Amino acid sequence: MKTVSNCVEDILITQPYLEEALSRNIINFSALAIELTEPISKMLKKDVKPGAIMMALRRYNPPPALSNSVKMKKFMQNLGDITVRSNLTDFTIKNSETIIDNHAKILDKINQESKLFYTFTRGIHESNIIISSSLNDFIKENLKNESFIAIQDGLAAISVNLPQDNSKIAGLYYQFFKRLAWEGIVLYEVISTTNEFTILVEDEFVDKAFTAIKKVKA
Repeated sequence: MKTVSNCVEDILITQPYLEEALSRNIINFSALAIELTEPISKMLKKDVKPGAIMMALRRYNPPPALSNSVKMKKFMQNLGDITVRSNLTDFTIKNSETIIDNHAKILDKINQESKLFYTFTRGIHESNIIISSSLNDFIKENLKNESFIAIQDGLAAISVNLPQDNSKIAGLYYQFFKRLAWEGIVLYEVISTTNEFTILVEDEFVDKAFTAIKKVKA
């Protein structure tokens, strides 16, 4: 049979910002208990008093990923270089039978200019090419027979080198997304390889995003 504590846990797990604020004791338990009275009453299909919810909140134990904050902090301090590349354009193209062949021509051009920024991601229904804006006309010409879903220029990429074994650290990307969200930074794209994490933002957010990521590393 479901209890008030079970309901509190279910709600907090789906709201990580709230959960973290609770674990850091920077939230008003009484006010939160009142806020949760109605949803928990509906979950249990009976009236629940705020006092019972407040008791459950005080007894709540966060999962290991949050309680192990010391280990996470040490890992984040070992993040590598942060690199910023500006003047980028994101092309979103509908997948087709010809896109790979046409894309091969673009790769030949990129191989001749090693300083260009370039990434390619193929999804189920669409593909993304993120490239230095100096090649915008070249991309449009070589993909003129493809269907463009979106084209966005005025973008910047912020890349972070991650320590080895980063794939074994629970909550790693949450640390970045949390800080960026708190700062009100809108992410246009997210790109990840094994040891590198890159966010793509509009130019107006690049300075703020760079500072936010540095705070994660500090």
